[in-house]
Amino acid sequence: MGSARVRRDFGAISGAGESAGCMPARLRHPTPNDRAFKETGISELRLLLAAFRKNDLHRKGGSYNPHSAAAVRGVVRKALRTGCRFRRRAPGSRTGPLHLNVMKAHQEPTGSHAAAGAAHEIETDALIIGAGPVGLFQVFELGLLEIKAHVIDSLAHVGGQCVELYPDKPIYDIPAVPVCTGRELTDSLLKQIEPFGAQFHLGRTVTKVERREDGRFVVETSRNDRFLARTVFIAAGVGAFESRPLRLPNIEQFVDKQLFYRVRNPADFAGKDIVIAGGGDSALDWALNFVQEGPNQAGSVILVHRRDGFRAAPASVAKMHELCEQMQMQFLVGQITDYEVKGDRMSAIKVTGGDGVTRVVPMDALLVFYGLSPRLGPIANWGLDIERKQLVVDTEKFETNVHGIFAVGDINIYPGKKKLILSGFHEAALAAFAAARYVFPEKHIHLQYTTTSPKLHKVLGVETPVFD
Repeated sequence: MGSARVRRDFGAISGAGESAGCMPARLRHPTPNDRAFKETGISELRLLLAAFRKNDLHRKGGSYNPHSAAAVRGVVRKALRTGCRFRRRAPGSRTGPLHLNVMKAHQEPTGSHAAAGAAHEIETDALIIGAGPVGLFQVFELGLLEIKAHVIDSLAHVGGQCVELYPDKPIYDIPAVPVCTGRELTDSLLKQIEPFGAQFHLGRTVTKVERREDGRFVVETSRNDRFLARTVFIAAGVGAFESRPLRLPNIEQFVDKQLFYRVRNPADFAGKDIVIAGGGDSALDWALNFVQEGPNQAGSVILVHRRDGFRAAPASVAKMHELCEQMQMQFLVGQITDYEVKGDRMSAIKVTGGDGVTRVVPMDALLVFYGLSPRLGPIANWGLDIERKQLVVDTEKFETNVHGIFAVGDINIYPGKKKLILSGFHEAALAAFAAARYVFPEKHIHLQYTTTSPKLHKVLGVETPVFD
């Protein structure tokens, strides 16, 4: 490309933009990285737990609700250990002053604590790989049969594809739920499984699965966790997710320095000249967020996409064009084809448009949202029958060719398979009953109903209704 065809653009004109409703959901509440929030939050959680110990909050009119008491105690204790997020309800809310968001409440510690526990073997009745909706409902179905479970997911949060790809988009085909978002569905499932105390191990992938002579499975992860499980449930959707990278020579040296595929702390980008690449919801939402006034407002925002069409919500696209007209951000049609380096820092990117002109765009940080790429990863090496990158199962137990390993949700394939969340829920129920014979080989499992079974009421921590 000749130098005569190169032009320089010097960032956007920053200004106060309004983008209500477009902020990424993860930004609507403080995060554990916010030190001031964390200290205040933990203080209030301790007060809440203290109140429960005195039986002040779960007694009403002399009656005792063991379900709510046990559930909140468990959530609070885990929150105190891990620093989970919470938000205050609006004044006058019927649900009380605090809403605990346990999306991160069970994540394992990192650093030296994780290393110290690497040699510890965790025994469990069931190990679920995948914390999406189907994996969460698998916890529920196993819990009803008194089968304890641990859950592993490669993402840093619970919810799987629903939360990672479309957290705020409506879902219309969940039975008895006319409409909900992926995040709302995940929150509801988390509430539903609270009585069973499942432990979540997030931000790690399974690297090894081996069967022992006694029939149990040894499972190891990328974070050196080691599990000994009687049964394994693969609910990994279409596999582990990886961000699609920007493919330029040696660009990886700037990852998590100036090149980012996720935003962990928005405050890191305050006042900086940022370029955001991508045409989906994540790219548009973050662009709109960093334009608007507030503590995380960027110095300038330039959005780069290969074409003028977007895969994002129409309202977000319209808002972006409006802000461009107001000269509060810029939009460039083209592809990132190169970058410039000064010293040890990336100083600019080169964007080549359809007109053949390459523009040099100075920047402090580059955020790339090209989507997520699913992959089977190590699952492909576990000796399981695979057809078109999916695990073959039967339709009676949803068991793979390896006895004791089940596959539910989008990861499996069988005649007539439909990739629907509700289909995954059905598969999880039958798989749980099939797994019970491995966990309780001497026990005959009877079908019971949550409406009438005192035993299931006890498991759920609810009172058995009395009818006149």
